[in-house]
Amino acid sequence: MMSKIVKANNFKPTRLSPEKEKIVKNLSGSGALPELDGKGSYAANGRRKLKGKVKQKIMGRESRRILTLTLFLSVIWTISILYGELIAFRVPSMWSCSWPHQLRQSSMRGLNVSGDYIKVAILTDPQLMDRTSLPLAPKSFLLEIAQFYTDLFMRRVFLLSVLPFKPDVILFLGDYFDGGPILSDEEWQESLSRFKHIFDLNMLRQTPKPKVYFLAGNHDIGYAALHSQVPEVISRYEKEFGARNYRFTVGSVDFIAIDAQTVDGNSQGNITSETWKFVSNVSKESNSSRRVLLTHIPLDRPDWTSCGSYRSSPIINQRISRDPDNQLISYQNYVTAQSSNQLLNLIRPALILSGHDHDQCTVTHATKYGPVEEHTLGTISWQQGNLYPSFMLLSISDHTLSNGLAPEDIISTHLCFLPVQTFLYIWYLVLFIMTILIVLLWPKEEMPFFRHFVHLAEQIRSLSHGSIFGEVTKEKSEDEDCEYEMIWDAEGSMHLIKQPSKPRQSSEAVPVEQRGNAVLRSAAKRQIEVDIEEGEAVGNGDGNAQVRVRKSKTKIVVQRILRMVRVVTFIAAFNFPLYIMLIFKDWIDI
Repeated sequence: MMSKIVKANNFKPTRLSPEKEKIVKNLSGSGALPELDGKGSYAANGRRKLKGKVKQKIMGRESRRILTLTLFLSVIWTISILYGELIAFRVPSMWSCSWPHQLRQSSMRGLNVSGDYIKVAILTDPQLMDRTSLPLAPKSFLLEIAQFYTDLFMRRVFLLSVLPFKPDVILFLGDYFDGGPILSDEEWQESLSRFKHIFDLNMLRQTPKPKVYFLAGNHDIGYAALHSQVPEVISRYEKEFGARNYRFTVGSVDFIAIDAQTVDGNSQGNITSETWKFVSNVSKESNSSRRVLLTHIPLDRPDWTSCGSYRSSPIINQRISRDPDNQLISYQNYVTAQSSNQLLNLIRPALILSGHDHDQCTVTHATKYGPVEEHTLGTISWQQGNLYPSFMLLSISDHTLSNGLAPEDIISTHLCFLPVQTFLYIWYLVLFIMTILIVLLWPKEEMPFFRHFVHLAEQIRSLSHGSIFGEVTKEKSEDEDCEYEMIWDAEGSMHLIKQPSKPRQSSEAVPVEQRGNAVLRSAAKRQIEVDIEEGEAVGNGDGNAQVRVRKSKTKIVVQRILRMVRVVTFIAAFNFPLYIMLIFKDWIDI
């Protein structure tokens, strides 16, 4: 700050910003301006006093605006975290999904739909990530992070989206571990512990409901080519999950579960012949009840068969790979056409449920017993190539066709979509970038829409105050019809003289600036402009002025960066504990 008296003709004064002009007028109206010296200029101590008052008011207003902005952004972050980490997983059970028999309630012909149906929840292809999933070192930090957030998503889905439906039966259609067949026993047990924790199996197995059933997948036991080389993968699976070929009854419907990885194997081998022997025995039994065929690998269909509107990825055609040594299958997209026809003719299912494809697909198979619909379910994981993970709700009637039910009323299905985790993380990233930019670029001056918002809030408050406490009448003040003029005496002291208010004449020789009832002459205003904006003015022939401008810009940039750091730190201090709390609430067993 300069220590000598500043003359107005030494500078080209910059126009005052609206906010500074407003502050100067308020100061003039309140009599807070410093006194002038005998020559009509502000002395050094007067300039410091004026600039200090203006700077103090500006900083106070800016601090309040930044605090308001910080609180607003904190609320946005809080809402986003609560939705992304909690509410989104409750949407299926609360709004977007329902049991199919409840959706068909209007056509139930008087039956008590709540008591006559058994509810089945179906999940498939969690494929827990392991060292085979990503090109990362085993036990590396990035792999551990990927595993944790994938496991956390599926645990939230199970606890917050599936269990609130209170199913009577939970059915898993296979592929529980990504690298199941090639994992060592230690790695397999580690993946098994994660699987039990994610789906709370220890608790489910101790309660009568829901009952849990498992189906073997190719990522659990491999294909026929692997069975001939590493037969122990099958015994390891059966020890934990039970038989690979079995049947169970739910209500009036029989569920037939088969090991689809073995039906196209070596017909002379024990593993394949065991599966076909089971299918043959089922075909010989009475077929009085309807059947649902459970197969991890979908049945054969012509290439480019439409999968319906729920599919989000391109259609996959049949692809079969064989081991070059023994010509046994090492990979297949679908069960072969021959085996598919045999299964359809021998089991004669009313419905087929499958997985393996990781995306939704609904097709109809033509059989000599009539058309049969197959639902291929999408993966429940958000890391298995499907942006839209899902699960299925199945309603099974406890009645039969003899009770007058239509076939579609005995077995009805409904597909439920889960939160799109990828979109949630993209929103977090976008919100973070927006927060940084908004805080960095937020203007020092009050934005017009903020002024309108504050004005509207004040009007609403005054109206509500008037409606509650009655009409408030403001008495007229004697100062409303007068104005104040600043007069300087011979010693340079300023005095405010109250004078009757007079209408402004267009031909007035000396323009004045007026705010409220205080009048500030233009000469004095120009002096104030010079004193306030002296650091931003460009001197005539003064090279140091440009240096001051550059330093001022650098200072502004540094101040905005520091402001951004403070705001982000405040938002993080407020929301990060909430985020951690929501994570551990869902992850830790209580």
